[in-house]
Amino acid sequence: MSLINKEISDFKVQAFQQGEFKTVSKQDVLGKWSVFFFYPADFTFVCPTELEDLQNKYAEFKKTGCEIYSVSTDSHFVHKAWHDASERIKKLEYVMLADPTHVISKDFEVYIEADGMAERGSFIVNPEGKIVSYEVSSGNVGRNADELFRKLQACQFVAEHGDEVCPAKWQPGAQTLKPSLDLVGQL
Repeated sequence: MSLINKEISDFKVQAFQQGEFKTVSKQDVLGKWSVFFFYPADFTFVCPTELEDLQNKYAEFKKTGCEIYSVSTDSHFVHKAWHDASERIKKLEYVMLADPTHVISKDFEVYIEADGMAERGSFIVNPEGKIVSYEVSSGNVGRNADELFRKLQACQFVAEHGDEVCPAKWQPGAQTLKPSLDLVGQL
């Protein structure tokens, strides 16, 4: 079943961000664009490369009004320990959500029961709290922050211009398509 237009469920979890612990809830997410970036676990191999790649693009995400929430089933204490031990993770400015009870990873349907971890999932959530784009990858395949950012920009464009759609490889400023019933009849 597709998760497109699914409203995320209420949640309230501990988080780590820039040396501090804090609580994050669904209420903190509403009203702005968000990316939920699930990864299997702290202290692993592919994850720090992805999280660093996302950090390198973080300022651009912020400029578009989007907050990043990385999520693993580790606790906020483990996030801090990883931050303190890893040069790559020390760079992170965005929020690291702790999901040891799996409430978020189950809601986004990325929880792997047998492993107690989440799949690699990237979810774009609109200001109303609804999933508008997502991709789930195998645990041994890293993702690309540039492509995730492009998808975010396309989702934001379509939200503002409901009568237009973005073709493959669309970039801001590029031509969009305006579907019409006349055009559909020709297909």
